[in-house]
Amino acid sequence: MELRQLEYFAAVCREMHFSRAAEQLCTTQSNLSQQIKFLENELGLPLFDRIGKRIALTEAGQIMLEQSKHIFEHVDYAKRAITDLKRMDGGRLDIGILPGDGDLLFDALLIDFHRAYPKLSISVTETMDVYEQVLQGTRDLGVTTVPLKPDERMAVIPLFHEEFALAIRSDHPLAKSKAIPFEQLAQLKLVLFGPEHQMTKVIQSCCDAKGIAIDNPIVTSTLSTLLSLVDQGIGASILPRLLLDYMDHPNIATLQLLHPTPSQDICILHRTDKFMGQAAKLFMQELQAFVERVKQHAERSSQSQSG
Repeated sequence: MELRQLEYFAAVCREMHFSRAAEQLCTTQSNLSQQIKFLENELGLPLFDRIGKRIALTEAGQIMLEQSKHIFEHVDYAKRAITDLKRMDGGRLDIGILPGDGDLLFDALLIDFHRAYPKLSISVTETMDVYEQVLQGTRDLGVTTVPLKPDERMAVIPLFHEEFALAIRSDHPLAKSKAIPFEQLAQLKLVLFGPEHQMTKVIQSCCDAKGIAIDNPIVTSTLSTLLSLVDQGIGASILPRLLLDYMDHPNIATLQLLHPTPSQDICILHRTDKFMGQAAKLFMQELQAFVERVKQHAERSSQSQSG
């Protein structure tokens, strides 16, 4: 059994038509038919039922198609591993993250990582479909909330627990408070990400549980706009505590939200059955180390504010 025969077989399965498959493979229909015949003779069973001009997979063909997919995945894995071995500091890394997380996790990290590995091409895309895109193979890595029931092919690596806090202009009457009850948000004008954003979904879930509605006249998709609106006193916002402490904005006070404190768990995702190059491994290590440094910086900033 030759790999070329399996490639020919897979092409016929995709097209369900010998002449179109032959055209796709840039070969003759007679050569394609001969290779499929060789394969069927070796297996001792027909792979296709010929019904006039139409063809259909036999039971043996269905088994062969399923196993061929695994074989091609292993071959692709081997090719990528060897390529990666030849260029340890090259290649491409495609990462999906939730909108807004780039400001906390990626801006400074990407600069340092690029300086260390200048030949590596990195693409970071903000998307609400991080999990789905990593599962589909569109992204090499994903940074998002921990999925409830991850696919068995998905590796979930915990990154950090993220609590949300109230960001409010420092001259607001509430700014002197260290914490407020969650239901007090109903008395404030808030500026938030859109309803499709994961943060907003968590906040809305807490509002529903408390039976309160919030005044949210301005919606934006960018963190910088949210912070600018808070800085100008247009409204307060609810953002990751880690982010607020790390940025340490001089005109924005951070208040803890109590009963409940909205939160979510952030993780790194990747497919366990896909080849992971040295670039992805190194990036995950750097990301985990960077998060620890951010935590330490935020803790020192929070302590200095308390003092």
